[in-house]
Amino acid sequence: QVQLVESGGGLVQAGGSRRLSCAASGRTVSSYNMGWFRQAPGKEREFVAGITRSGGNTRYPDSVKGRFTISRDNAKNTMYLQMNSLKPEDTAVYYCAAVRGYSAPSTSSAYDYWGQGTQVTVSS
Repeated sequence: QVQLVESGGGLVQAGGSRRLSCAASGRTVSSYNMGWFRQAPGKEREFVAGITRSGGNTRYPDSVKGRFTISRDNAKNTMYLQMNSLKPEDTAVYYCAAVRGYSAPSTSSAYDYWGQGTQVTVSS
């Protein structure tokens, strides 16, 4: 079992930056690939970023590529999402998730564990 807790959400102006954190507890988090997803009202949950167990490989959808950076510190059992050049359309609840295996897939159903989410609101 892995417990995930997100933090760092809040209100930010368009063009600004925010860093989200995902603190993990339970089993060794370095055993899991991890990802960030987001969900806006009335929309499906969307993949934002993924990172492999060692942190050696990352992936992003085109919508955030070049603006968001995922990273992890396995010694601290924590994953991060640095978000720059934020846009109003980035407004959503952001979730972190963990999955075993060899990659960090973009499909939410593939993930085994989820945090409770943190709200990010970008004002124009």
